Amino acid sequence: SKRCFFVFLLLQLVLQGSTCVVSTAPPTVRIVHSGQACNVEEERYSERVSTIREGDTLELQCLVTGHPHPQIRWTKTAGGASDRQGDSSLRNETLRIESISRHQGGRYYCKAENGLGSPAIRSIRVDVYYLDDPVITVHQSVGEAKEQFYFERTVFLRCVANSNPPVHYTWRRGKEVLSQGSDSGVEIYEPFFTQGETKILKLKNLRPQDYADYTCISSVRNVCSIEDKTAHFSLSNRTAPPSIKLLLDDPLVVNPGETVTLVCVASGGDPPPTLTWVRPGGEELPKRCVVNRGTLTVPMVTVDDGGAYSCVASNNVGNPAKKSTTILVRGLRKGRFWITPDPYHNDDNIQIGREVKISCQVEATPPEELQFGWLKNGRPLRSSERMVITHTDTDVSPGTTNLDIIDLKFTDFGTYTCVASLRNRGTPEISIDVNISSTTVPPELTVPRGRSHLIAQEGDTVDLQCLVSGKPKPIILWSRVEDSGPAVAATALMPDGSAQMESYDGVLRINNVTREMGGTYRCQTSQYNGFNVKPREALIQLVVQFPPVVEPEFTEIRQALGRAFSLTCRLLRAHPARLLRYEWKLGSRLLTVGQFSEQKDDTTYHIRALNREGYGEYTCDITNEAGAGRCTFLVTGKAYAPEFYYDTYGALWQNRPRVYGFKLQWTQMEPGAVDRILAYRLGIRQVGQSRWWEQEIPMEGNIQKGELLTYNLTELIRPESYLVRLTPITRYGEGDATERIITYSGEFRCGFEDEALCLFSQDKTDEFDWTRHSAATRDTKYTPNTGPSSDHTGSKQGFYMYIETSRPRLEGDKARLLSPTFNINSKTSSSSSAAVTNSPTYCFAFFYHMYGKHIGALNVFLRQKGQTVTDTSVWSLSGNQGNSWSQAMVNIHPTTAFQMVMEGVRGSGIEGDIAIDNVTIEEGECKEPPPKSEFNKHISRKWWISFSPLTPRSTVLYQEVGGVFWFS
Repeated sequence: SKRCFFVFLLLQLVLQGSTCVVSTAPPTVRIVHSGQACNVEEERYSERVSTIREGDTLELQCLVTGHPHPQIRWTKTAGGASDRQGDSSLRNETLRIESISRHQGGRYYCKAENGLGSPAIRSIRVDVYYLDDPVITVHQSVGEAKEQFYFERTVFLRCVANSNPPVHYTWRRGKEVLSQGSDSGVEIYEPFFTQGETKILKLKNLRPQDYADYTCISSVRNVCSIEDKTAHFSLSNRTAPPSIKLLLDDPLVVNPGETVTLVCVASGGDPPPTLTWVRPGGEELPKRCVVNRGTLTVPMVTVDDGGAYSCVASNNVGNPAKKSTTILVRGLRKGRFWITPDPYHNDDNIQIGREVKISCQVEATPPEELQFGWLKNGRPLRSSERMVITHTDTDVSPGTTNLDIIDLKFTDFGTYTCVASLRNRGTPEISIDVNISSTTVPPELTVPRGRSHLIAQEGDTVDLQCLVSGKPKPIILWSRVEDSGPAVAATALMPDGSAQMESYDGVLRINNVTREMGGTYRCQTSQYNGFNVKPREALIQLVVQFPPVVEPEFTEIRQALGRAFSLTCRLLRAHPARLLRYEWKLGSRLLTVGQFSEQKDDTTYHIRALNREGYGEYTCDITNEAGAGRCTFLVTGKAYAPEFYYDTYGALWQNRPRVYGFKLQWTQMEPGAVDRILAYRLGIRQVGQSRWWEQEIPMEGNIQKGELLTYNLTELIRPESYLVRLTPITRYGEGDATERIITYSGEFRCGFEDEALCLFSQDKTDEFDWTRHSAATRDTKYTPNTGPSSDHTGSKQGFYMYIETSRPRLEGDKARLLSPTFNINSKTSSSSSAAVTNSPTYCFAFFYHMYGKHIGALNVFLRQKGQTVTDTSVWSLSGNQGNSWSQAMVNIHPTTAFQMVMEGVRGSGIEGDIAIDNVTIEEGECKEPPPKSEFNKHISRKWWISFSPLTPRSTVLYQEVGGVFWFS
């Protein structure tokens, strides 16, 4: 079975002990599109543009290099507004948005960072294409409007459709396509201020033939396979804008609990208008309401349902018609009173022989129905010379009534009742009793003894109390005063987030008090439901104590045996910040205790030589009256996780047709932090299966920081993927593990789009270097008549590599570009004829551009890295090949690890630039070229070669020119 075969093969994993030192590398990044894009192109030097249809799936991949492997983060900024989808940032290499909407278009950024140098950031702009249904609206020339809407009048038909890209419109009258100039009575134009968004059909001085069916066809020219959309309108001599009327009173006054019905009918308009009900400001209609065409029914109406309602009629002819009404729900609320002593005396008390005024205030709907009455000791009271009753104007809300008692007498003492009601009597009355007697005195406010300065601990429940005397007792208003400087008081928010809180008993209760709630609180008497005098106030200071805040709260420290190190716990803040003590422990064992001095804000514990008993959890508790803050240090000998090296092409070699191998490479994070790593435990399992296979990889000697470790995985089943787990082992035990997935890949491809050049490198022994370039950024002083004007796809923004042959270059100077090193199965490294038969075959292909009268030569070598390094020529071409890109292919049969060397040779003059692009290495022999029609339009010829370094005489060279094959 396949499972048994897999088990057998995994037992044959082979260790290859080659190591080298690799320097850490800062990140590089590029973005590729792998979803349902209509088109991906380069618009500018630093930006790619992806076009996608609304509703399709966007999939962007962020391809990164760098060691350690960079962390990736996606963010998006769209057209001046940040598009936040929850956290808007994603930390996966692939960004996927299913059923993308137009609002999700914009610029997407991929940011990669690994702590080295600056983060690498690339962006791609996503254009979401869409086409909404068009809408036709009809208008007449306002200056010519008379009794009838359309009778020998100029008419405008405007077609509007939201789209991206800009829409193209076509008008039809019946089956006849209308165009500018096709009919003297018709004009077609686009207003300059809405260019590309509307198309207006102007019918000048209507004729009988203009009464017809009109069709507007909106199109984005089938971009992204978006089909055309149409709208229709029938123009006749009956066509008219809408008009409506409301069959109800305005305003409509109702009692709470009643059912309200608003009826709106169309009194004119053709085609028949559509009626809708709306509320001002976009406010939603009541959820209980029922809308049936022009009738709006609101059952069980409440005060909150009151307000303006508008009926809107639209038939796309002229302007919509709109009429509004107001629902007034009867009600009384917010009844208040206050007593005003005689204003002509500097005394807040009520005294016999002086004036006193009682005021009563109520909010009423509708305000004109509000009426007041006064009672004294339950009997009606009428206005007189000594008892003057006045009311504010009914237009003023809230309504107020005043009872002025002139020359107060002993017989005037009693209970006065203010009764507020509505004339309709459909709602309950509001009655407010006010007692006037010798005991009616203005308020006094005090704080209980010992309660003006309160100390509480975080989490407590605190009661702030102000004692109020007087009759009647007013409502107490609580607020905060925050000292922000000398003689400056700024208002802070109360615990519930408001600026002010009310209390009827003078107590403000704060539950679960926090340190932010500490400060000065003010209590003061309100000017309603009491005396209308200067407010009395008092201040209470609340001090909230909290335990020390320390850092680090938790940290892990990795140390080898025998080493000395220190642990430091820092105090950030505490209240009170005096008499602070500290206590160090290892587990439950007490190590040391002490007290902070006023000048010190940290405590340190020293370990002189770490032994096995010294591993564990160290704690430092810093305490005050409110509690303790704790620093925790986990001291361990665990090794850090290994870091897989991703910037190598390790799966490009095969063993037998059914299996493949993978060169697993990694470096060890901070190898010197703990004891020497003795071995690695390698675990591997096939993706989709649950069984793990493990074995140990022994390590000899100390591992250096940056040392690249290698382990060859062989006999892996094609094309399965595998999850690999690597765990370092020291004498302390197992360290942190790290995992990665390896997948089968028989192809290497490089278009030189990223600055890392796909790990291509410049040869250090040649005369000059290859240059990465883009036609869009080419210097205006470039040499004419040589070099490409685009990359091999025809894009001026795409990159390629080329040799610059201008001065100071001399004839015969060489520039060599080296590919990454590719590995093949070491078992086939042999010079025997059998080894040649079993050695894998790869197809090496690339595009080249050799245009100019001074073109030198382009040579390709296979560099094999056996016991000695050998370079074998596998392809060569010289001379002017024309101003076009061509593709070359060559079969290679390496017998050991190999590189490909691209050598450009300078010709006799400056018009000799040579360029290459889209280099690929693919497992297996080169395939037959596709039909000519499938080639890129920029490709004029194609080469391919079959080459074996051990049988050079068998080399066959083909060249296709103009459809004819030449053999050599």
